[in-house]
Amino acid sequence: MSPVRRCSRTACGRPAVATLTYVYADSTAVLGPLATYAEPHCYDLCAEHSERLTAPRGWEVVRLAVDPGQVRPSGDDLEALANAVREAARTPRRDPSGAAPSDAVGGPNGRDSDPMEVARRGHLRVLRSPEP
Repeated sequence: MSPVRRCSRTACGRPAVATLTYVYADSTAVLGPLATYAEPHCYDLCAEHSERLTAPRGWEVVRLAVDPGQVRPSGDDLEALANAVREAARTPRRDPSGAAPSDAVGGPNGRDSDPMEVARRGHLRVLRSPEP
């Protein structure tokens, strides 16, 4: 399965760039940037279908600005994700008995011995209050 979300229109295989939702109580169709997750009550549309969208008579179409540069993750986003994965892989696992490994971060021989860091769990760190 392709990681790229496709247009919801029948027989259209182009990548989606916008998400369409309906607010039935207000008789409004809202077309905005591509949603983070595919939702069953929303429709993903390609650029062509989002430009040609019309609503039924009596309905209003609200078009939120779609930034074409935000359709794909930026290099900064991908680099931040890669750094987070590397950091998580370097974090030592704690023993279920509660004893910290000798190479624990912030331990006696910690790799990143930061005097303020007390413990770490995944991407979260426990910090000691600074001395007054």
